[in-house]
Amino acid sequence: MFLSETQLRVRYADTDKMGVVYHSNYINYFEVARTESIRNLGFTYAAMESMGIIMPVIEVHCRYIRPATYDDLITVTANLHELPEGHRIVFHQEAYNEEKALLAKGHVVLYFMEARTMKRTVMPDPLRAALIPYFETATK
Repeated sequence: MFLSETQLRVRYADTDKMGVVYHSNYINYFEVARTESIRNLGFTYAAMESMGIIMPVIEVHCRYIRPATYDDLITVTANLHELPEGHRIVFHQEAYNEEKALLAKGHVVLYFMEARTMKRTVMPDPLRAALIPYFETATK
């Protein structure tokens, strides 16, 4: 299993009139965590795009548990429960406050696609090579 955590500080602009994080901002927080998880593997979206591969989001699910407010330090996870096969990758994501209470959880499904043709393709080999060790240790 691949586990990744990213910390974010809630900006004033992220909150609504009630003083809590506006619901759609969790989707942005999830994206930041996914981007950082790939960066932690030594890979970037920019590198993937230079290879002609894009990763559009095709599904998002989020369940809101409790609110976060301005200036809260939150931890957002972006985990892979299984090594992606084929064109699909599923990130399981959660957001926690400083007391480690769950704020929101969900999953995001992305496809690997050829940018030029917009056809589905497989994960780039360098990203796959970076992920394989996380899944080999689970089977040993």
